[in-house]
Amino acid sequence: MTALAALGRMAEEVTGAKLVTLMTSDPVTREAERIYTNMPGPYPVSGRKPMNPTHWSRTVIEEKRTFVANSIEEIADVFSDHELIRSLGCESVINIPAIVKGEVLGTVNCLAGSGYFTPERLRQAEALRLPAAAVFLLHYHLTKGAAQ
Repeated sequence: MTALAALGRMAEEVTGAKLVTLMTSDPVTREAERIYTNMPGPYPVSGRKPMNPTHWSRTVIEEKRTFVANSIEEIADVFSDHELIRSLGCESVINIPAIVKGEVLGTVNCLAGSGYFTPERLRQAEALRLPAAAVFLLHYHLTKGAAQ
């Protein structure tokens, strides 16, 4: 099992989420890339895409806080793929930033049914920050760091 898969499974176990993905965040190019998914059919590991400036990016990238949306309407405000998300039975999301040296290297994205991420579940999910930072740092070192 890779470190990415181990982190993804840990996120599933800790949060009980139905859909878990890991996305990198490049602070220079302002692009994101999906590097792990537990649902490769609808959400395959894929190429890079631009990060749109929204209250999501302000919360997660700039303020380095976990983003929480507990309804499909809140999700639709920031994610264009909200219809696909809903079709998978997911109507709530948390995006936990992986922070290393003050930079967000990526996010752990956990999705579940409507209203799922209660304050208690959010508190439990925050325990993923340290393992996420370690895994994203390893990923960065093995991909970008090795290319320099």
